Amino acid sequence: MIMKKLFLFSGISISALFFSQEIQRDLSLENWNFKNSKDQQWLPAKVPGTVHQDLMNQQIIPDPYLDENEKKVQWVENENWDYQTTFTVSKDELKNNQADLVLEGLDTFAEVFINGKSILKADNMFRAWEVPVKTYLKEGQNTLQIKFKSSVEEGKKLAAKYPFETPESPRSFVRKAQYQFGWDWGPRLVTAGIWKKPYLKFWNQAKVDFIQVEQKTLTANQSDLSFNMEVEVLTEGNYQVDVNGTQQQVSLHKGKNQLKIPYTVQQPKLWQPNGWGEAHLYTFKVKLIKDDKTIAQQEITHGFRTVELVQEKDKDGKSFYFKVNGKPLYAKGSNWIPGDSFLPRMTKEKYHQLIQDAKAAHMNMIRVWGGGAYEDEEFYKACDENGILVWQDFMFAGSFYPADEAFQHNVKEEVKYQVRRLQNHPSIALWCGNNEIDEAIVNWGYQKVFKYTQENSDQVWRDYRKIFEELIPNTLNEILPKNANFYWPTSPSIGWGHKESLTQGDSHYWGVWHGGFPFEIFNEKVGRFMSEYGFQGMPTLSTVKAMFSGKPELSLSNSTIKAHQKHGRGWAVIDEYMKRDYKIPSDFVQYNYVSQLLQARGMQIGIEAHRRNTPYNMGTLIWQLNDCWPVTSWSGVDYLGNWKAMQYQTKRSFQDQVLLAYEEGKTISFHAVNDELKTFSDLHLELKLYDFKGKELKTIHKNYPEAQLGNHLKLETFLTKDILGKNAANKVFLKAVLKGPNQEIITEGIHFFAKPKDLKLSQPKITVRKISDSEFEISTDILVKDLYLTNDAHFSDNFFNLLPGEKKIISSDKPIQYLEWMSLWDTLK
Repeated sequence: MIMKKLFLFSGISISALFFSQEIQRDLSLENWNFKNSKDQQWLPAKVPGTVHQDLMNQQIIPDPYLDENEKKVQWVENENWDYQTTFTVSKDELKNNQADLVLEGLDTFAEVFINGKSILKADNMFRAWEVPVKTYLKEGQNTLQIKFKSSVEEGKKLAAKYPFETPESPRSFVRKAQYQFGWDWGPRLVTAGIWKKPYLKFWNQAKVDFIQVEQKTLTANQSDLSFNMEVEVLTEGNYQVDVNGTQQQVSLHKGKNQLKIPYTVQQPKLWQPNGWGEAHLYTFKVKLIKDDKTIAQQEITHGFRTVELVQEKDKDGKSFYFKVNGKPLYAKGSNWIPGDSFLPRMTKEKYHQLIQDAKAAHMNMIRVWGGGAYEDEEFYKACDENGILVWQDFMFAGSFYPADEAFQHNVKEEVKYQVRRLQNHPSIALWCGNNEIDEAIVNWGYQKVFKYTQENSDQVWRDYRKIFEELIPNTLNEILPKNANFYWPTSPSIGWGHKESLTQGDSHYWGVWHGGFPFEIFNEKVGRFMSEYGFQGMPTLSTVKAMFSGKPELSLSNSTIKAHQKHGRGWAVIDEYMKRDYKIPSDFVQYNYVSQLLQARGMQIGIEAHRRNTPYNMGTLIWQLNDCWPVTSWSGVDYLGNWKAMQYQTKRSFQDQVLLAYEEGKTISFHAVNDELKTFSDLHLELKLYDFKGKELKTIHKNYPEAQLGNHLKLETFLTKDILGKNAANKVFLKAVLKGPNQEIITEGIHFFAKPKDLKLSQPKITVRKISDSEFEISTDILVKDLYLTNDAHFSDNFFNLLPGEKKIISSDKPIQYLEWMSLWDTLK
């Protein structure tokens, strides 16, 4: 009898819990099938996923990342695709008062049916769709079917309604990831399918639609918060809201209720950006309680910090910088594109690894580019945890967009959903309307290409202003508190061909690469905040080999390698720049290596120009951090996660303290830059000139007992000839060291007086001493320029200069039996 009583009691408890809180049922765990809508036969599908992935799994199409297969799969985008599953609903599940079907990722034009009845028509990849479905469900087996129409064909229909032709049509009429239509670093793979988990949500008394954490005040002693909630209840009455054990009684009416629940935290620890301290996070459990039972709850993460975008007029124009926790932040970072052309392939591990790659390179900001997607929660969680601020574009890029009533409504709902979803992440620093649309209208000559009338041009501007200067900022004003609402309509604010682009706003400087100007132009073209600039380099050899289905043919003339270069003039541009600074190797492996050095050199010159001009310049974001497939591109980390030379160089160039040498005309100046919050004083500059064998030729000491290095300090300017003396510029290097009052090294750097191709290098004798299976000590008898450890591993440093007599300890992420390498000497001999 005791056993029976306990069992019954247990059953009652479970039932009470079942009917008190929201229960989610993941429908991706069911068996799914798909088919071309023209066919009869259903085939196995995987959800979340894309139709391309399902077709690959069924061996109907080849992997478009391999060989030249991208061309062979273009037919997929023009077809309509159906997805279907059956699932069982129990009698107990149907006892719940409410059942909602939640579809967070429908790509893109879709009609949804339950048991043969149409319940939803969707037209936006970036929105979540939630439909009450209890009346459509039945006990036992149920059928869920989703019919996807071709985004290309539907886009063409929408474009045909527009009064004149627009660039990049039909992609700009379709609310889906724009890069899928092809970019100059990515393939054209216009997907369809269920790209996020679908689920059923059963609930009874109440549900919490969203919670906004509003930080009303923040001091060292306390922070006053308001938990702004939207709650839907089925029965009016008295309820309690519990925040981490602190309760407040509220009276709710039937339907949706707006609540503001105050909460105070004493001595809050600040969330600090990378380089300034810990990115401290707090967790708040928010419960809705009725009759002593929790009927709905959510967990919210919050970081205490303030962020401001500061734009103040000055003698040069207008500043543009972020003030974090009351202090100006020099933004160092990169631009983010989607990590895969098939978004469901992105794993939690890959998101976190890429953000850790950014953190390891001393970055503190990532710009989420507007041609991709609003990223998964794991991306923003990784940024929160690693102190990486996020410049968040809305998903519009490089085209003209319509502004009819239906499009405006669609965009407004998209913005509301995404901002509500992301607003509580402390990493979010800025909302930006679009990528390069203002610039496209002004500078790209589309009006001439498409023979626009004045009325056509006027409508382009009217539509632009409706979306980016009215609808989006007005929607943000409805959702966000004033102190957390920083909006920038377009990036860049002014195109790179206009001088004002360097005196105000943010700048995309593409005189290097697109304009063909030498890297040294970076020294002249310094803006207030450089939000895009870059140069291409090949991926690592392992990633090049991953382009092939069979044995790789490593040759620049190989059609597969050509197909994985998406810029029309890409190879010609690389060659033009390469011959300026390096000797162009005939050997493919050496060419791959030198292309990476070239990319790294260009970005080093750019970064150093920007940092030397602090505080005039207060941000430098490289284009780009990552890739979406194996490709020759502007990335620092290739598709397989390997660091290219640029990423290793960025790690050096973005160090919190750097000592920068800059040759201009007949002089050389030295600049100390410090991004930490602490200040250095009583400084000492040591300059030593060496030949490549390590012989010390000259030493210069300068003391600055009164100097204070806060952010940027110009130390000294010399005549270059006074440094070199009678020594040939291509046979020596300068080691510069900045020391503190006790001769401790603050930072140091190496400077060469000639271009890499002109250096008179000799063959080094490199010695390796194995410390462990994953740690080595490397030394050399003479200078080694740009030592590249070619093993398939990630190293603590790579593509580095090794000085004669120096012993450098290198660690790897995996055991290595022996090291393999090459250096710049190999390409010059």
